[in-house]
Amino acid sequence: MALRYIAPLVVGLIVLTCKTWAAVDVSMEDRVDVYLKDQAKIPCIYTLNEPATMIVWFTKLPGKDQSRIRIYYYDNQTEIIEEGSDYAGRIQVSHGVENAVRSTVLTIDTVELSDQREFICMVHNVLNDSGEGHTRLQVFNSPSLPVIKLEHTGISVTKNEPSKVAECKVDNGYPRPNITWYKDRFPLQPSVGEIEIKESVTVKASGLLRLESQLFMTVIREDEDAIFYCEVQYFVPGALKMAESHPIKITVFYPTTEVTLSINPPDRLIKEGDTVEIYCEGNGKPQPIYTLSFKDKEMSGEGTGVWILENVTRSDSGTYECQSFDPETDTEVEGSIGITVHYLDHIVVTPEDTVLDQMQDLTLTCNALSSLPTYTAWHKDDWPEEVVGHVLELYNASYDTAGMYTCEVMVRSLPELRGQKSVQISVRGKPKIAVNATNNADRPVNLTCYAQGYPIPNITWTLSDRSTGKPVPVLNVETQSTDTGVVSMISVKATSALTANCTADNEIGTDEDSLSIDAIASVTTTTQAISPKATGFTITPKQPQKGGSGVAIAVIIICLLLIAILGSVLYFLYKKGRLPCGRSGKQDFTKEKASKDDIVMEMKSGKSEEAVLLQGVNGDKKSPTV
Repeated sequence: MALRYIAPLVVGLIVLTCKTWAAVDVSMEDRVDVYLKDQAKIPCIYTLNEPATMIVWFTKLPGKDQSRIRIYYYDNQTEIIEEGSDYAGRIQVSHGVENAVRSTVLTIDTVELSDQREFICMVHNVLNDSGEGHTRLQVFNSPSLPVIKLEHTGISVTKNEPSKVAECKVDNGYPRPNITWYKDRFPLQPSVGEIEIKESVTVKASGLLRLESQLFMTVIREDEDAIFYCEVQYFVPGALKMAESHPIKITVFYPTTEVTLSINPPDRLIKEGDTVEIYCEGNGKPQPIYTLSFKDKEMSGEGTGVWILENVTRSDSGTYECQSFDPETDTEVEGSIGITVHYLDHIVVTPEDTVLDQMQDLTLTCNALSSLPTYTAWHKDDWPEEVVGHVLELYNASYDTAGMYTCEVMVRSLPELRGQKSVQISVRGKPKIAVNATNNADRPVNLTCYAQGYPIPNITWTLSDRSTGKPVPVLNVETQSTDTGVVSMISVKATSALTANCTADNEIGTDEDSLSIDAIASVTTTTQAISPKATGFTITPKQPQKGGSGVAIAVIIICLLLIAILGSVLYFLYKKGRLPCGRSGKQDFTKEKASKDDIVMEMKSGKSEEAVLLQGVNGDKKSPTV
């Protein structure tokens, strides 16, 4: 009985052991990754001592239908690629063996998204036993770079719930990428009432994915300086990659809590006549509507916070108030600034134009009302230096005291503020004259007569011929007033010896002076300086022309020598009897005068007298200068 049961049990164990030894061991990778449109290779490795009698490749459709679809069949006589399947014309299968390890490789060309599915490799041995392996094919496609779009309307800090800040998009990714938002390099996570992130995925006709992410935030004022960007993370075969969008800054609106006023130019003192720009600016965003008031009156403007004051005067000095109104918060804020317009009034000199008696004293004062400290100085043409101070004392008046006095007032801290005023001081007295003569050879003599005194003297010129005593007309008289008197000038062409007389007179008295002018001018220039008291007038003497008078004298001397030689020759011929005589008989040549009249140039002025005498060459003494 026991033997009857033991025999079948032993036979069953033997059969089971044989089957175990005959089973086919197949190994495959769990997943094979491949880029879209690339070529995929799926290996299947099995261990047999002899070649496999049959190899079959299957695939499963994605989704709920898990039925197998045969795409490839192989045995010792036949190799079949199933016609009509999704892989007809796109797959190849290769077989190989190495060190008793056998393999078959499925190659898929131009991988599509629909190829992302499970592939099965089944191998049979001679005992018709089989083994199989499974691999999932994963398809990848890198998405486009992330594109960030900012909400340009601006976000107010007064809103109590999150507002949309920006959105981020990536396109044509597979599998689905991930988007992360960053603020100043710190990732943002959803937070109730503060941060919300909304995402949406769109499957395109190609099967690729478009991912959109929207960021909502409750912003604060400091967020206007923050940098926001989005980052996309996506898988590729064997790695995880990322790409960042360009950074953005958001527009944050916040109410104005303070108003500041400023002026242009900012660091320069303002004077009357300037143009001043007033700026009113709040610390809020956007800028509210502004109004500017001065002395309780609203100034016209467009509410932009800029006012231009042209040609300001001292009446524009004061406090300017700027008010801002924020309609969103219904709040009003104001600020103020003080402006001072500096000025320098017209200069007042007392007394004004004044006539003094000689030896009289005078005090001049110069004043000008100014908003800033002033500097005062007096000037006069013949003064080497200015006199500082608003009071000028003049003592013991003389003709030197007379003239034009100029008072200059300036503001050193604002150099554009400056002015001056002049007064004429005259010293009463009879005329005091000085006569001046400038001449060159063969040219007219220039005569100048300068007269000091007050009332202003009248100048009269008279010319007379010294040889005949007759008067000579005076032509081309030029008269010019100066600060202290009058100047008269004439030009005389002396064809004969003349006397020029200058007379100056006013209601107090008379003064005169004269000059003697000979017919021919000397080689040198004679100039009599005017009185040292005659100020305010300068005479520049003409430069002597070298050689003009010297040539004339040389010609005269040569002529005299020629006459003397001619007389000697005639006398010699007469003695020899070679010179015929007239009816009167012999003539006496010894008595012929060999020299001409002396040539004299003489100019006299007052008590001074100068003369130059050129004498003949026939036995007379010669001048030491010849």
